Amino acid sequence: MATNLDTTNLDTAPALAPLLTPVTVAGLPLRSRLVMAPMTRHRALGGVPTPQMAEYYRRRAAHGLGLVVTEGALVDHPSAGHEDTVPRLSAGAAEVGWRAVVDAVHAAGGRIAAQLWHLGSLREPVDGRPAWTPSGVRETGRPATRAMTVADLDTLLAAYGEAARVAVRAGFDAVEIHAAHGYLLDEFLWPYTNRRTDAFGGSPVRRAAFPAAVVRAVRAQLPARLPLIVRFSQFKERAFDARIAETPTELAEILTAFADAGADLLHASQRRFWQPAFAGSAWNLAGWAKHLTGLPSITVGSVGLTRDFLRPGGPESVSGLVGRVTDGEFDLVAVGRALLGNPAWVTHAAAGRLSEIVDYCKAHEDVHP
Repeated sequence: MATNLDTTNLDTAPALAPLLTPVTVAGLPLRSRLVMAPMTRHRALGGVPTPQMAEYYRRRAAHGLGLVVTEGALVDHPSAGHEDTVPRLSAGAAEVGWRAVVDAVHAAGGRIAAQLWHLGSLREPVDGRPAWTPSGVRETGRPATRAMTVADLDTLLAAYGEAARVAVRAGFDAVEIHAAHGYLLDEFLWPYTNRRTDAFGGSPVRRAAFPAAVVRAVRAQLPARLPLIVRFSQFKERAFDARIAETPTELAEILTAFADAGADLLHASQRRFWQPAFAGSAWNLAGWAKHLTGLPSITVGSVGLTRDFLRPGGPESVSGLVGRVTDGEFDLVAVGRALLGNPAWVTHAAAGRLSEIVDYCKAHEDVHP
């Protein structure tokens, strides 16, 4: 239910202004610092993007977003995912469908990045084939999984590389690798699910070795002008207290591996953007990512979920967020669930038309387009 706010004298346009000016990040010119976060929608047909998906992304791009990041698109290997309502990034019909999505976003004046995805242990077994994971270790209650061999790693490097080639042909402006939230690449980063004793397990650098190899394989298929984004997190879908790094030093080892492999931009996902990532500093995860690597970063986490966010105030408000941007803590701000029920969220928020914005609720996840 929407929060009833007294909007008298509430002027949000100046508050949002620093996020709405053009900026170039990682060589990519953007019309604003606002990014649409990736959100799985389950609207593809047989893994192929539909005209309705193109309209969904176009509607949101038309309202001032600098960059749209697609929902996760599965790399073309049977181990990547099992649901045929999740889009794939593969040659043929899926590539044609994505080209229509890209064209729609470009026609609306936006830029768009393809997110490459492999579910890891969160893929259900299909036809008796278990999910692929680093060590065969599953989250509590999940079905059995297959510990990946070195040959399996090579197979997936090829699949990621092919997905990158498809993304280039489809006309995407950037590519993002999903290495967050307990999916396959994040399972390599997390000590709980990575028990390997070879070159891909153990220290933070060794746990990052395979995700970094994926970064390198994807970078090799992209033109120099096309930025490569890596999304990472501490928390998992089913383990909010999980951590891939207990200290900034450990995080630096992981993120430096990504930077050295060719990452241009780091997308740091946390549940609440205003919360510090480590004790002793107010920086959030995106702030630490930028500080530790020198790469630009994107913050995301409960931005704009209610209209209260747009009332200037504490660290969780628009003024707290904008203050971090103007201080240089991070470069871009991703908005996720707020855009489901409010395709014109940016336009309405900038104009102070709060009566036209509804607070996020779970039912919005069924809204499409």
